[in-house]
Amino acid sequence: MAQTAYCGTGRRKKSIARVRLVSGSGKITINKRDIDDYFGLETLKVIVRQPLTATATEGKFDVLVNVTGGGFTGQAGAIRHGIARALLEADANFRPALKQAGYLTRDPRMKERKKYGLKAARRAPQFSKR
Repeated sequence: MAQTAYCGTGRRKKSIARVRLVSGSGKITINKRDIDDYFGLETLKVIVRQPLTATATEGKFDVLVNVTGGGFTGQAGAIRHGIARALLEADANFRPALKQAGYLTRDPRMKERKKYGLKAARRAPQFSKR
């Protein structure tokens, strides 16, 4: 008997998260590790759980995540985006709650490129009068 899995892809900065929601007890597994082992900071765990809390589906789905690239904060944001998209696939009635909270919007902010003549994106070489 095959279980139905709802898939969603989330992105933020350089991070890409592939999320699968399977009916279960609410266990969150990221890169084959428990969420408590993967994320040290409590705020990142809260960010990941936000879409589940907004739709009151915390104990209904097991969340299986493959995430690559970026840092921990970007990965947490990508996972949140992926979970929100997967929940939308599971039930279209979740859309108003997720949309109003802003979990379906892809965060467009990226690292600004370095420009020539500068040391970084905006950092100019130190000015000396003499």
